[in-house]
Amino acid sequence: MVNNYFDTLIIGSGLAGFALALYLAPYKKVCIVTKQTVDSGASSWAQGGIAAALSNIDSPSQHTQDTLIAGAGLCDSEITQYVTEHAVSAIRWLIEQGVIFTGDTTSDTGFHLTKEGGHSVRRIIHSGDATGKAVQQTLIDKIKAHTNICVLEHHIAIDLITSDKLSDYQSETQNRRCFGAYVLDKNKGRVRTFTAQNTVLATGGASKVYLYTTNPDTATGDGIAMGWRANCGIANMEFIQFHPTCLYHPHAKSFLISEAVRGEGGLLKLPTGERFMPWHDQRAELAPRDIVARAIDFEMKKRGLDCVYLDISHKSATFLKEHFPTIHARCLELGIDITKEPIPVVPAAHYTCGGIMTDKNGKTDLHNLYAIGETAHTGLHGANRLASNSLLECLVLAHAAGKDIINQSTHALPRLADWDESRVTDADEEIVIAHNWDELRRFMWNYVGIVRTTKRLQRAQRRIELLREEINEYYTNFRVTSDLLELRNLVDSADLIVRSAMLRHESRGLHYSKDYPGTLPIAVNTVLKKETG
Repeated sequence: MVNNYFDTLIIGSGLAGFALALYLAPYKKVCIVTKQTVDSGASSWAQGGIAAALSNIDSPSQHTQDTLIAGAGLCDSEITQYVTEHAVSAIRWLIEQGVIFTGDTTSDTGFHLTKEGGHSVRRIIHSGDATGKAVQQTLIDKIKAHTNICVLEHHIAIDLITSDKLSDYQSETQNRRCFGAYVLDKNKGRVRTFTAQNTVLATGGASKVYLYTTNPDTATGDGIAMGWRANCGIANMEFIQFHPTCLYHPHAKSFLISEAVRGEGGLLKLPTGERFMPWHDQRAELAPRDIVARAIDFEMKKRGLDCVYLDISHKSATFLKEHFPTIHARCLELGIDITKEPIPVVPAAHYTCGGIMTDKNGKTDLHNLYAIGETAHTGLHGANRLASNSLLECLVLAHAAGKDIINQSTHALPRLADWDESRVTDADEEIVIAHNWDELRRFMWNYVGIVRTTKRLQRAQRRIELLREEINEYYTNFRVTSDLLELRNLVDSADLIVRSAMLRHESRGLHYSKDYPGTLPIAVNTVLKKETG
């Protein structure tokens, strides 16, 4: 127990977890647990940038207003205002850490700012077209150099350890606490018990529950599922953002074509070369993501298309190579020259707007458990996340959680029991897990995608129930493996998405139902809470 004790245990290695670790490191002993390598999180994949009211023609209130409009009536106005007002200080913090953003000597900010769908002005600060990678690599270097931060790669969390699971620890329901987590060391195949004063879930979203996604393989809803199993409140899981433009190519797994391409004049076209977005929304290519994704989905289904095309070849080759070097290079590797021809694109699952319910400090309804980043539901994104608000939320809420953790008084921790493997054996049919994973992602794509119906949701729910039975049997009888744990978390996440979608009898933001095409006059969050006792 001594070797596995930390002041703060952070599960996940994205921007939220890194920012929190660096904020806490001068005061606390921190451990970051990541199931792959330290640079494998979704944050590194972010291309566009970070939204902040940096220019003279912008303001936090204008940023707030754009966020509220995109969120379709479900954003928490207090949280939204808090995040936008702290955006500039978050950017300054990154610059202090050494992050280099793309400059512009003609701008009053000194930086080049892009404009993306839903934004009324240019406010996206970026580092070329690989902002997430630039930010993450800078912070990784800082983290590796800090003696108060321990990083454990190839460790996947299994479940949280809570007071109500300890037979010798008495606590009332309202005083339930988190004491740490059981974590599988993937290299050694053994489960370790981690004890912590505070535990933080920063594992990202659940987009890997879908067949087509812009996310890395790590996005399996681990934190959301663990929080749910620990009886935390979950909100708005029906709002899965599908990014309109994922590269459509057999050899291009999960490659995103940044929204900034449309922000800089990219046009969406049919195979005939005809534009179609003006038929769907007066903002055309710069409409919010939910509208653009549904428009593409509509045109593809109406015409039997495999994809549509994003054309920015009317811009100069110099401009494109300067502003989109990563996209230009990757497309060229696949035989697509974006300076001369359009890019084939399709919508793909991109961002989980719902998650574990928290306050503005990242605190959940389980004492000493925090959730930050895409894992959390703060109320910022509402029914549809505004472009480039995700990395911003990671930064602002990580710093808020850090302040709160520093101010927390320490408490005596009980001795936690070791993981019991005495009644399990090695699995004899690992192929079953792979088949179940594939089945889940396919029926979620077909039945719980961009456009939904009650009948499709019911079909998905029945299949989820069958998969859960098989997974529970595996989990009970065999030693845990990384693949089994991820599948278990994906099924829990899929169940939360479907249950939430069935409770919303309207179409709002990212949730569109053919059975309930209208929008209700009053916007209400979908809240799921386990029965306790």
